[in-house]
Amino acid sequence: MSTRHDPGGQNPRRSTVNRLSADDVTLAYDQRVIAEQLSVEIPDNSFTVIVGPNACGKSTLLRALSRMLKPARGRVLLDGQVIQSMPAKKVARTLGLLPQSSIAPEGITVGDLVGRGRYPHQGVLRQWSAEDERVVQEAMAQTGVAELAERHVDELSGGQRQRVWIAMALAQQTPLLLLDEPTTYLDIQHQIDVLDLCAELHEEQGRTLVAVLHDLNHAARYATHLIALRGGRVVAQGAPDDIVTAELVQEVFGLRCQVIEDPETGTPLVVPAARAARARAAHPRVGATEAS
Repeated sequence: MSTRHDPGGQNPRRSTVNRLSADDVTLAYDQRVIAEQLSVEIPDNSFTVIVGPNACGKSTLLRALSRMLKPARGRVLLDGQVIQSMPAKKVARTLGLLPQSSIAPEGITVGDLVGRGRYPHQGVLRQWSAEDERVVQEAMAQTGVAELAERHVDELSGGQRQRVWIAMALAQQTPLLLLDEPTTYLDIQHQIDVLDLCAELHEEQGRTLVAVLHDLNHAARYATHLIALRGGRVVAQGAPDDIVTAELVQEVFGLRCQVIEDPETGTPLVVPAARAARARAAHPRVGATEAS
């Protein structure tokens, strides 16, 4: 069942049931507030996708959920603990993150960068192992970068680099995986490949995924749970079949559209209104003849 956000932010606090949640958080950069009194729960074993227009707080929310941004108020909880209070390595063994933009160390090879995903599993008494090697090779194979293992990351195209970073996140082998715009720089085939991989991680390995996506149709096709943001507040959250309507798209994105059934998957498919129809809606004819 979908849930609608209380515009006044007066939702009663709920006990934490799921592993990852944000409770009444205010998110800000310096003095610039991005979101206030924002509460979300990430359903366990879901493929949750956060959608919304540019600058609505999607990536900011993901940064808070991943411990990269400390809320100005409120708290983010991971396994019932305030995430900022947990040791960094413990968080890294539980929650993996693919940031929106990542910079590789100069001169590092693809294999070495993906191998850094195993860092949370290393320790004084546990160094690189055959298991680490197996996981890294598997992650590179899953993302189609195995043949690039000896190449330097800075020699790759933007799409290739994106897949390498995804491989590093997979090598971390965390039960929760957060991805900020994982399809950036990818052509349509590789976008679908990455989203298919995410679906497999969710369905076959039972991982909980949270992704920020710009493409609403991709989100509706792949997500089991959607969170729609606008202006730093939750407009709606729930299963795509329950919440993706023409009215929601108009409210969140300001776009007139029809929502039909995707002929391939049966999920909601957003079809924007034609340019002429949108222009008529934006600028109604002045002095139109009234119906008699």
